[in-house]
Amino acid sequence: MAATPLDSRLFADMVGTRAMRAVFDDAALVARWLEVEAALARAEARLGVIPEEAARAIEAAARRIVIDWERLRRETENVGYPILPLVHQLAEEAGEAGRYVHWGATTQDIMDTATVLQLRAALDLVAADIEALRGILADLARAHRDTPMAGRTHLQQALPVTFGYKAAVWLSMLDRHAERLTQLRPRVEMGQFAGAAGTLASLGDRGLAVQEALCAELGLAVPPIAWHVARDGIAEAVALLGLVTGSLAKVATDVALMMATEFGGEVMEPFVPGRGASSTMPQKRNPISCELILATAKAVRQQVGLALDAMLADFERATGPWHLEWLAVPEAFILSAGCLAQARFLLAGLEVHPHRMRANLALSRGLIAAEAVMMAAAPALGRQRAHDVVYEACRAALARDIPLAEALAGFPELVEALGGPAGVAARCDPANYLGLAPAMVDRMLAARA
Repeated sequence: MAATPLDSRLFADMVGTRAMRAVFDDAALVARWLEVEAALARAEARLGVIPEEAARAIEAAARRIVIDWERLRRETENVGYPILPLVHQLAEEAGEAGRYVHWGATTQDIMDTATVLQLRAALDLVAADIEALRGILADLARAHRDTPMAGRTHLQQALPVTFGYKAAVWLSMLDRHAERLTQLRPRVEMGQFAGAAGTLASLGDRGLAVQEALCAELGLAVPPIAWHVARDGIAEAVALLGLVTGSLAKVATDVALMMATEFGGEVMEPFVPGRGASSTMPQKRNPISCELILATAKAVRQQVGLALDAMLADFERATGPWHLEWLAVPEAFILSAGCLAQARFLLAGLEVHPHRMRANLALSRGLIAAEAVMMAAAPALGRQRAHDVVYEACRAALARDIPLAEALAGFPELVEALGGPAGVAARCDPANYLGLAPAMVDRMLAARA
């Protein structure tokens, strides 16, 4: 039975995805180690470092080997690292050519390069999810460019905005994350082959040539120098996940609040019979995807901290910090995949209720348009006088529990400055004070074209 939600039969697909788990499971990890060992043999054979027939035998053995998992586990626990135990099995499978397995390499060379291969595959999945979310959010912004709703600051109504504007703000974060992802990949997708202390001493003057050939075999960049203890690339990849899921958590926070009864259900998560149901309250429709996004995003942030701690490596080979990556990297990517999947489900089927947004705009009975009234009156009265008179009108509206327009009628200079009762009514309609929200949506969408 599973010990954590990440591989639980019950929870695994709520907090992760099968595709991402497949990148990081044991079978995939060992397959990556074997892939690197085979690629190293091919590279060294091409350069004449080992015999060509040995490289062919090692590659064939890497393809056909059936791992003795119990032996690998037992020897790994004894050695402390899995590569020497794996080399034992691969060398036995390769027969006479086994003497050339792992030639000139060190354990961390194989493990780091395999991790980078995993990261490349994992980042492909993340990139696809981000691109899908960008499309979904662009569609929401376009569809609701002119849908008025209350903009809120400090949890209170502030000024009118549009829901399309809100969606475009969400989109802007994902656009930047897509850019960050593209920029970080060359810094992360870099091979590792440097030998015991990073100097390639065991291969003499052929070390750099083997390093370059190995990276070419795997389609990875050649490192300018060993990064055994320079872990910024790994940390950057995990930190990106913290940024991405942090943005998704902001979206989930907004949606969960807008679903609240007191907000009238301005938006709702996609309806699926039984989803979000309460065991005792039949009326409930809980924000399940939002909750999972918030939880997984918070867990990813903890993994970011671990990845940063792993950067504190001592001398030329770390005493412990490297092991933190064994925990942080798979968990961060699996949790992020779950977060992204929940966000795609949530936003692709998001129910938007413009009539409830409009009803909430009317809750203040025009007070949300107080700035609009003030700015319209300012040319005639001066800004400070307009502010003071509108302030008094707002206090009167609240004290007497009447609409702002009715309270404004008691201030003749304001009525005159606004062009009469019709002007007062127009200025008190929140839908007439959307500022440049629709134009900002257009600018966001145009930037993506």
